Amino acid sequence: MRRLPACLLLLLVTLILSSCGTVTDKDRGPSRDVDVTQVPDAVPRKEPKSRYGNPKSYVVFGKRYYTMDSSDGFSQRGIASWYGEKFHGRKTSSGEVYDMYQMTAAHKELPLPTYVRVTNVSNGRQAVLRVNDRGPFHGNRVIDLSYAAAKKLDIVAKGTALVDIQVIDGHTPATTRPVAPVRVADAGGPVPFHLQVGAYSDLKNAEDMREKIRYLINEPVGILEASSNGRKLFRVRIGPLLTINASDVIVRTLSDAGIGDYLVVFD
Repeated sequence: MRRLPACLLLLLVTLILSSCGTVTDKDRGPSRDVDVTQVPDAVPRKEPKSRYGNPKSYVVFGKRYYTMDSSDGFSQRGIASWYGEKFHGRKTSSGEVYDMYQMTAAHKELPLPTYVRVTNVSNGRQAVLRVNDRGPFHGNRVIDLSYAAAKKLDIVAKGTALVDIQVIDGHTPATTRPVAPVRVADAGGPVPFHLQVGAYSDLKNAEDMREKIRYLINEPVGILEASSNGRKLFRVRIGPLLTINASDVIVRTLSDAGIGDYLVVFD
């Protein structure tokens, strides 16, 4: 087989990486109702890394992302979105065909494939998913769920939700690792969260960032003193916020001001 020129190979990788999870307009689910209670969770097992979708780094929309060598011990909290009919039947970043009726997901950094348990922290619903795609590349989303997974977690109607992500290896039963408790304002009510914009060892730098953000937005901005590996840190946080829409407005404002690093954090 003839080897592809380097430029064509790079173009192929770029197309594969951007095949799914790059929603630029509204997606939708199937026209018929689907009973996702009949769709089984993914079953974690040891798999080799995909030949595709695992470059050391890649660029989407002008931003560079780095693929993790290992997912061991990985956990994350943030905002989940979902993708459906728009990408159904198209190739994922791993080269597999996306099936919105399967329990799968897209992530920007995790190795492909990786198994994760995702919990919707507002209602406690869980699903075990196989990450086989790259994305989402929109705002501050951390994971893109298949339609079936999003429906099982009751995310389809709202479009987004705060989630807890825990990696499950092929030797660990999916039900043995408990999710850390999340503080909810009221039963069934919104989960308060913050946007963290930087962590500084110098209090003056944290104060300067706080004042810069206060000039841009009307939400509360505070500094949380914490310790990490014996080192004192000052974390600049916006909030508490009660809606993802509110955080999206803030993220756009920060991005326009050249502030592109932030984390969604909640207790």
